[in-house]
Amino acid sequence: MKKTAIGLYATFTVALMVWGFYLAIFVAPNDAMQGEIARIIYYHVPSAAVAFVFFFISLVGSIGYLAFRHTNPQRALTCDAWALAGAEVGVVFCTVVLITGPIWARRAWGIWWTWDARLTTTLVLWLIYVSYLILRRFAAGPQMQTLAAVLGIFGAADVPIVYMSNRWWRTQHPAPVFFGGPGSGMAWPMLRVFLWNLGAWFVWGMLILFIRYNVARQQQKIAAREAEAALHEV
Repeated sequence: MKKTAIGLYATFTVALMVWGFYLAIFVAPNDAMQGEIARIIYYHVPSAAVAFVFFFISLVGSIGYLAFRHTNPQRALTCDAWALAGAEVGVVFCTVVLITGPIWARRAWGIWWTWDARLTTTLVLWLIYVSYLILRRFAAGPQMQTLAAVLGIFGAADVPIVYMSNRWWRTQHPAPVFFGGPGSGMAWPMLRVFLWNLGAWFVWGMLILFIRYNVARQQQKIAAREAEAALHEV
């Protein structure tokens, strides 16, 4: 039953991604100022939005681990698995942001990169969570999960800074498309396509997130069995 549900969800995800691609490439009108290159917004912005959601999941998981690690170890491990899954999938989507952004910049600005506030804070966010994953991969010992949780909370503090950067500071990055004041927003033919792609990327991300969470839980159970077997040998 579980495999059937996963299969149906995966099929729905693929169909939604294909539909979003069709709308973005063949249906959405060209931007009046930027032309074809503006279509990258249907991938760039949804990737950023989904990355923020998953970093928030990692934040909640990290806080949960610290809160329950002494009083309820099993719940703490569940929170830790969510924290790891959220961070890892968030890094994937943040990587898409850092790839699609320079592609657009090369055409719009004539350069691949500039140390703009939005770009710099996004790179810092990515580096923090990559450091989190490196810590999880190579560190050992009982304090590793605690240190990772603290680093995950620290990394999440950069998310609102990234989001607000082009509101707080004068940046080369375009002004906010949504909630940016007078003149912001999208015409409905473009907004409709954007919302379809936002939904598609979120659904795809949730599929990866749940798979990664289940893998993390299985790894925890294997580690627990190995630790128990080692105690019996002693």
